[in-house]
Amino acid sequence: MSGHSKWATTKHRKFAQDAKRSALFSKLSRIITVAARQGNDPNPDNNFALAAAVEKARLNSMPKDKIDAAIKKAFGSGADAATYEEVTYEGYGPAGVALYVEALTDNRNRTAADVRSAFTHSGGNLGTTGSVSFQFERKGEIVVDKESCPDEDELMMAVAEAGADDYEDGGDTWIIWTAPTDLNAVAKALPEQGVQVKGSELTMVPTNTTQVSVADAKKVMRLVDRLEESDDIQNVYHTMEMTDEIVEALDEEE
Repeated sequence: MSGHSKWATTKHRKFAQDAKRSALFSKLSRIITVAARQGNDPNPDNNFALAAAVEKARLNSMPKDKIDAAIKKAFGSGADAATYEEVTYEGYGPAGVALYVEALTDNRNRTAADVRSAFTHSGGNLGTTGSVSFQFERKGEIVVDKESCPDEDELMMAVAEAGADDYEDGGDTWIIWTAPTDLNAVAKALPEQGVQVKGSELTMVPTNTTQVSVADAKKVMRLVDRLEESDDIQNVYHTMEMTDEIVEALDEEE
């Protein structure tokens, strides 16, 4: 699991930075709309993917009226109908770091052009489907605030009882890992064990990380930043090993 904690920490830090951008609510709205439509139920109590999307929106201070509007859009018609589709892009950034990009778009041509431009201008190369996905593993990720469960032994027992695969120290949080198909069940079971869930989602975790210099790490993150500036891009995953030195250097650039 080496490197995953720093990866998770950096990912969540990056998502928090996105809150400063006007694109954040647009991205969250799309996630909610797609979750509602795929689950074919506008009630978060009956649609766990929608519940997770709504919780993420609330954690990022998205107004309730915007959340409700995004849910309604999933079941609209005509001009109000949701037309988003899921698209993924794969490629290599500076220093040979693999990147896996997830998008929700209503215009494939526009999104593909934006992604290709970001890779080209950042010294990377956009690849074909399957060119880097084998370097990642889909996992369920659950974040627990340490204040709700400060004792690691108690957490270990709760994680085992809930059916999770593993956990690790994420600094101020515990990061709990599950199989993708077990995410919903584990996220529901943890509160029954007295562990309060802060957030949960499906994610892509690198199976092997790429060691890079601080200078190259900054180049990679500039590519990630450029990709994330697009409303269409939902998640950007990379294989770069997040050493303490790199995390500190990236923090200094904020």
